[in-house]
Amino acid sequence: MDFGLTIEKLFLIGVIAAVIIGPERLPKAAEAFAGFVRKAGVYLRDTRTRMRDELGPEMDEVDWRKLDPRQYDPRRIIRDALLEDAPAAPATAASTAVASSPAITAPSPGPLKTRPEFTRDSPPPFDLEAT
Repeated sequence: MDFGLTIEKLFLIGVIAAVIIGPERLPKAAEAFAGFVRKAGVYLRDTRTRMRDELGPEMDEVDWRKLDPRQYDPRRIIRDALLEDAPAAPATAASTAVASSPAITAPSPGPLKTRPEFTRDSPPPFDLEAT
């Protein structure tokens, strides 16, 4: 997990903490911080072990990064859904015969509709209740 903390930032935080805490109380504060880090590590290991016991061996097969909500990008999901290949319809003998027949032509789609041009005098429709 990246919190954006670099070595320089951690060093600066340590220096500021040393100045604020003072040289008399610094050893006791460092000891308390080390105890907190140890307890947090034990807690995380215990939690991981309990999850593995309760969920079984399938927990190791789950790709947890894929379930991270920070990975959710609606644009990517829509793009992937639109670019999915639709299953091809099976070709039948009748459709193959019709497609290869030169006498039958497809009807013309008619004139193409153009999009209206919007200007300052004629803006696009806007629904105040929809936004």
